[in-house]
Amino acid sequence: MSTATRKSPLTDWTLVVPVVALVALVFSWGRDLPSGVVALVALCLGGAVLAAVHHAEVVAHRVGEPFGSLVLAVAVTVIEVALIVTLMADGGPKTASLARDTVFAAVMITCNGIVGLSLLVGALRTRVAVFNAEGSGAALSTVATLAVLSLVLPTFTTSKPGPEFSTAQLTFAAVASLSLYGVFIAVQTVRHRDYFLPVDTGAGRSRPAGAASPSEAASASALASASASASASASAPVSAGGAAPSPAPEDEGHAEPPSVRDALISLGLLLVALVAVVGDAKAVSPTIEAGVESAGLPNAVVGVIIALLVLAPETLAAVRAARRDRVQTSLNLAYGSAIASIGLTIPAIALASIWLSGPLLLGLGPIHMVLLALTIVVSALTIVPGRATLLQAGVHLVLLAAYLFLAVSP
Repeated sequence: MSTATRKSPLTDWTLVVPVVALVALVFSWGRDLPSGVVALVALCLGGAVLAAVHHAEVVAHRVGEPFGSLVLAVAVTVIEVALIVTLMADGGPKTASLARDTVFAAVMITCNGIVGLSLLVGALRTRVAVFNAEGSGAALSTVATLAVLSLVLPTFTTSKPGPEFSTAQLTFAAVASLSLYGVFIAVQTVRHRDYFLPVDTGAGRSRPAGAASPSEAASASALASASASASASASAPVSAGGAAPSPAPEDEGHAEPPSVRDALISLGLLLVALVAVVGDAKAVSPTIEAGVESAGLPNAVVGVIIALLVLAPETLAAVRAARRDRVQTSLNLAYGSAIASIGLTIPAIALASIWLSGPLLLGLGPIHMVLLALTIVVSALTIVPGRATLLQAGVHLVLLAAYLFLAVSP
């Protein structure tokens, strides 16, 4: 009897790129770089981001859902926080609003961009994208609460002039954000883990109108799968060739998890890649800011660039999950990243403000508050039914386009 050879998830480029990016960090640290060298360091930075997310996915596959989405979201958020603090440390007063701009950009990109693309891919594949309304609704409510507490309230508080918190208010916001993030993680991974698992729609077929709710459908599907597995086991000896059919190649959800050795190697390379991202970002940050300034664009565009950079690989992961009819995994990635972005960035920035000079502007302006309110309302209407079509996908993508356009031309 022959045994299948399992291919290691550690491909050559994911082993080499973090090391190369770390070498680029060593040779570029503290130096004034010419434009050609900056381009090479930026290339290493992008490769390190992709490698970091890849290794986070390997570790995530080992620990399973919803822990997998959690690992990926935290890894991306660590990169985001590192980039923000790095740029704020050297940027002076003009980076006072960088944390706000980056966090809000992450919220808009995840809640409209990643969600919209995932629903678009899912709806194109199965006509109706099906997901778990209980888990996605809980995640959305957490995003909305964190966004309002951290990004809207500073505009209306009166303890300090301008859209910023006083020291006591910033401390409260940091503790509240971190606490709410911890509660969400406990609910997602322990108490109500089943709310965040993908809904089995049966070979990609969407649930017809009038069918059971997503959670009921998931339970019924689990029972049906168990029954089908028992039947398949009983009939396997009389099947042609005596072998059970193998799963579809694109169904990575049933792929064999990586070995403990591969997972530990990925964990180590993930740390190396994160260190390289932080250092390489510091090397290219003056060029990014100078380019935005020379183009006559608002300073908020720097935050958009950071968010697009760190969320691009996660967007690809969410789209791949939607192609496998695992839209719930895509939503876990989207809302999990938004929650982590606020729940971890605000406490980190509050701590960094101890040694960072200058004001810390967190409050949104009127245009962005309107976009945030519209995003929350539209997202709620999308999530409540537990299913979505191309229309919902299009609405979210239009909201993202409006945000990007107004960021460049306010």
